Amino acid sequence: MLDVKNSKVRELLLEGNIGLEKESLRIDKDGYFALTPHPFPEDSFIVRDFCENQTEINTAVTGSVCEAMEQLKFHTLRIQKTLAGLEEPEYLWPFSNPPYIRKENEIPIAEYKDEEIHKKNYRYYLSDRYGRYKMTFSGIHFNYSFSDDLLYEDFITKYKDASEYDETRLKEEYRKYKDSFYMSLAAKAQVYNWLIVAITAASPLLDSSYVEKGVTGKDIFNGMGSTRCSELGYWNMFTPILDYSDIGHYVDSILKYVEQGLIHSSAELYYPVRLKPAGVYNLEDLKNKGVSHIELRMIDLNPLTPWGIEEKDVHFIKLLLSYLAATPEINVDAGEQVFAIQNTKNAAHYDLKTVNVVTPDHRTLWVADAAIEVLKDMKSFYREVYKTSGTDISNELSLIEDVLDYQTAKFEDANNRYAWKVREQFADGFVEKGLRLCKERAEEKGFELCKENKDKKVTEELDSDISPQKVKVS
Repeated sequence: MLDVKNSKVRELLLEGNIGLEKESLRIDKDGYFALTPHPFPEDSFIVRDFCENQTEINTAVTGSVCEAMEQLKFHTLRIQKTLAGLEEPEYLWPFSNPPYIRKENEIPIAEYKDEEIHKKNYRYYLSDRYGRYKMTFSGIHFNYSFSDDLLYEDFITKYKDASEYDETRLKEEYRKYKDSFYMSLAAKAQVYNWLIVAITAASPLLDSSYVEKGVTGKDIFNGMGSTRCSELGYWNMFTPILDYSDIGHYVDSILKYVEQGLIHSSAELYYPVRLKPAGVYNLEDLKNKGVSHIELRMIDLNPLTPWGIEEKDVHFIKLLLSYLAATPEINVDAGEQVFAIQNTKNAAHYDLKTVNVVTPDHRTLWVADAAIEVLKDMKSFYREVYKTSGTDISNELSLIEDVLDYQTAKFEDANNRYAWKVREQFADGFVEKGLRLCKERAEEKGFELCKENKDKKVTEELDSDISPQKVKVS
């Protein structure tokens, strides 16, 4: 755990890098899947996930929540502008749950050729294993790395004799420290990821065609706030148990399932939390080169905002990771991991005062009550950290408390939760109303920059000096 008694560690606690990934389905004017080729074949920021019509925005690595959000907005507008300009206009579906589905073969597997044909083959494997319907769920992934300045300061403090190491030994020991840090963080994030599910759940409605072939236009409410994170959603056919003792054992515990034939590769481990190396995700690099960042994969698309996620929710996830990094280690034996997965599925329910989570100290609480308890402790933690920082951080602490109050309100009154708002606004015609929203969103022309640059505006017509790489806000 980070030593927040160290003033330098406190000062750097919230320094880090963020990258966002957002999946969205392309649909036609009638609310069915678009069957056209991916319109961005050479664009590294806009790729495909499982489906040919499932766009995925990958922002660059950014140094702040504001920068990450601005890139997300920028690329969303680019996609919408391109789709609107097609001979037959298309739209970005703003929900995690899919729209109308005629039949399974109209869920088009992403097309790859030549040296990338293995990607297509893997998708056909997933289609056979899980069915294509489940692959139509879309969401957002949050990637985060703590700053090396922060981690190195904590490392030097704890390794008192590090100053005597030669350069090679210093690098080796720092890498071991860093891997150990992220292993501990991943274990804690796994135990607490249910809170992110509860906070971001926004998919309570399904079209009837998801559960009954060819029957479209009827709303299905299955009691879930997030279908994709619930027991009905995107999970392996077994409960994985991972070894968090060190990076080598962690990798080996995943490889064990590959060797047993339970999963095709590490990419098929549908776990809410992943540790990743720099560059392309593979276990060999993770083991040999070390951890670069942590990925959280349980965030619903929020149709109540044009960008798919509220900025305060992005701030919150960053705050949660920093809080967890500074809290004591958590026991994550097999039993605790089973509890953690079940907690995640329970937190995906619509009414969080009818389902429980098991806390790390083995108390059983309603999800809503457990969430309020964690948020209250987070607020006390940040007040203490900044009270002892010795710097003027009144503005930053005010932002933190505003974010935590915003989340707390979701559990004090369920009507503040996205899932409840979505059900109220889109029931009795989920896809029809969603399609109207798509067409309204297609008219979006721009977005305001972060509050630090409120005098500026980015519009999709801009081809001048503002690009996702050039918009820099601290």
